[in-house]
Amino acid sequence: MPPVPIPQDNPPTAETIALGRHLYYDPALSSDGTVSCASCHAPQFGFADNRPFSAGVAGKLGGRHAPTVINSAYNPLQFWDGRAPSLEKQAEGPIANPVEMAHSLDGVVNRLQRDPKYVALFREAWGTDQITIDLVTKSIASFERTVLSGDSPFDRYYYGHDKKALSPSAQRGLKIFMDTTKGNCATCHTIGKDYALFTDNKFHNIGIGADMTGKFADIGRCGETKNEDDMGAFKTPTLRDIAQMAPYMHDGSLSTLKDVVDHYIGGGNSNPHLDKQIHSLDFLTFDEREDLKAFLESLTGRLPRDLGPPADLATKDKESAKGE
Repeated sequence: MPPVPIPQDNPPTAETIALGRHLYYDPALSSDGTVSCASCHAPQFGFADNRPFSAGVAGKLGGRHAPTVINSAYNPLQFWDGRAPSLEKQAEGPIANPVEMAHSLDGVVNRLQRDPKYVALFREAWGTDQITIDLVTKSIASFERTVLSGDSPFDRYYYGHDKKALSPSAQRGLKIFMDTTKGNCATCHTIGKDYALFTDNKFHNIGIGADMTGKFADIGRCGETKNEDDMGAFKTPTLRDIAQMAPYMHDGSLSTLKDVVDHYIGGGNSNPHLDKQIHSLDFLTFDEREDLKAFLESLTGRLPRDLGPPADLATKDKESAKGE
């Protein structure tokens, strides 16, 4: 993987990362103390959610599938529609969203300021007893920049030149993935000479969410840019660890990787703004489709250690589960 982009005003330290890890897993950031960042971006589900729509405070459901935190450090824009320019700004959104954490930024700061544990953690990390929302989001972002996945079987095969790292089926799937006359997947899910992010970090209309008339209930990127050309376009997600992140797409409408492959086989739902790169792949044989799926499964990599909840919050989660 390439070096992680780091904002000049938020260089990570061991202390800010540790604080961000605490905040990420702490439901105290929500208004009623029931929802944390990890509630919707859980490590056991590829730092995403195994439900199409995540449940926030009082069980309210969001309108989009929770995107993964894995390798989000490389995204110049955050959220499916790109409305946040950084991980720091992204962290603010769920806190104040009425269907997610349903809190206020000031309310979170006041709650943390009253907690001696957090006063000590912020002092250790930032050298101040005065907690601010800026320091909260910077800490969370610093932790999230450590949630990195690489060294997958694909990496060991493609960049490490270990010809045994990929199964024969996955090797054939890689060729289909990259072949512009076949899968043509690498056009958006890019593979570079020295590393692969598996996303072009752009926005595309791939025919998900269009009704029979070609209209979209969720207009995607267009809602931010007000540009008609962005109608129904959503950010290209990374494919790393994709096998762990079902369901798929911005609306969680595809349950399995087979469903994802089948979507592209059909060329997506027809609509006036369908990306010009999207077309039917019905010429791929059954075996080729299976090979493509095998390649996608080869993108599961290795994450750093100690990305799970700190011991005190892990205990709290277990006690909460017993109470339920």
